[in-house]
Amino acid sequence: MRFSTLAAALLPVGLALAQTTHTIKVGGNGTLTYDPSSITANNGDTIQFQFLSKNHTVTQSTFAAPCSNVTDGNGLVTGVDSGYQFVAADATQFPVWSITVNNASTPLWFYCRQAKHCQQGMVFAVNPTQDKTFEAYQAKAATSDAVDGSAQSNTGGAASASAAAPGGTITASGGAPSGSAVVATTAGVASGSTPSPSVSANPNANGAGAVHAGAGAVLLSIASLALGALL
Repeated sequence: MRFSTLAAALLPVGLALAQTTHTIKVGGNGTLTYDPSSITANNGDTIQFQFLSKNHTVTQSTFAAPCSNVTDGNGLVTGVDSGYQFVAADATQFPVWSITVNNASTPLWFYCRQAKHCQQGMVFAVNPTQDKTFEAYQAKAATSDAVDGSAQSNTGGAASASAAAPGGTITASGGAPSGSAVVATTAGVASGSTPSPSVSANPNANGAGAVHAGAGAVLLSIASLALGALL
């Protein structure tokens, strides 16, 4: 009886610890790449982008318009965006920006807004499908005429990313806008080559990472209390 009660108390902790952090290197070795360029993530997973060179962004788009911002019917940007993250050539600290996936059933598509980086292949996918593959997304990006997130016009009309935006919403504490899947964003800075989301050096960081860490601490505390009551 005690064993079953203890197992039930510890189950939420096990679920929390099962979540994965995926580290993505942005612009590694001066290249126009996200490495890896495509991942499979589950609900609750964190995707942590470490900016290693130049001045790149991680900006949400759609499969139909890879190099355009996700917008609503009024043209308001509704997708998440890291903003430009400048890294000096002699940098020893590197910006880190993270999102937490809350709806893994919907693919997520991202690109770099800088110049023509998107058209040169600097795109990233989360949970692509057999019908919408990373390779097809990257190929679409190569033909886009969008600049700095503008609407793509070479699709047979004045198409924008909102025209084919997938269902669902993106939510981020700190006023981040809505888009195509549920995520939370957080920012920080990493020393050397090891990203650390717990080190917040960005005054605009929204604290989503701290909220998730706090929730885990609460679960561990509850489990400890349950264990103490049984012993």
